Amino acid sequence: MTKTTGERRRAYGYADLPGLMALMTGDEKHGPAATSTLDVLWVLYDRVLRVGPERRDDPGRDRFLLSKGHGPMAYYAVLAVKGFVPVDWLDGFGSYDSPLGHHPDRTLVPGVEIGSGSLGHGLPIAVGTALGLRAQGRGEPRVWVLTGDAELDEGSNHEAIAFAGAVGLERLHTVVVDNASALHARTGGIAARFEAAGWSTATVDGRDHEELYAAFTAPHPGRPHVVVARVEPKSA
Repeated sequence: MTKTTGERRRAYGYADLPGLMALMTGDEKHGPAATSTLDVLWVLYDRVLRVGPERRDDPGRDRFLLSKGHGPMAYYAVLAVKGFVPVDWLDGFGSYDSPLGHHPDRTLVPGVEIGSGSLGHGLPIAVGTALGLRAQGRGEPRVWVLTGDAELDEGSNHEAIAFAGAVGLERLHTVVVDNASALHARTGGIAARFEAAGWSTATVDGRDHEELYAAFTAPHPGRPHVVVARVEPKSA
């Protein structure tokens, strides 16, 4: 565990995440966007991703890219629990001198791989990251990107989906948190769009940790993999 004020901080876990998120206040915090990602983020960081504060610069680490970056409180809370950032940073969220902005900044927040902004960029960046690792001959790192269902309204994602399937980027993993925010319906649902491009797919309850873990760790040789994590609608 990291130290914050000279003393070893207490251990935190999943049960502490709501309280840690409550430390982050303000009018622009996009609470529903954050809470929709909470369980996905926890399962990834607690059981799946090969990352840690001591591996931030390890070329062999997994890469996690938060494309759904406009509601980062759950992300910040998980990073704090896992020792990437001090817990006492959380209550400064969004303030002028805080490193924890309304979008994560890779130059300010340890463990953050990309600075997110407009929706629709994360998956194309993840495709480029996976291609770069392949070109370097690095077969160990996996690339994970978390998007929202509404992001799939952006054309840049459809180009990324088609390309990744065509070139068999099997180290690429996408999690789509589906809270019924998308404006455009897709025949057959979200997973069908990825299946048509040659991806391995799974659709699960985005609050069920065992379903998430099984879907995250399912084998998919020669193909990129997407997990559609369904949660309660945003309006609920």
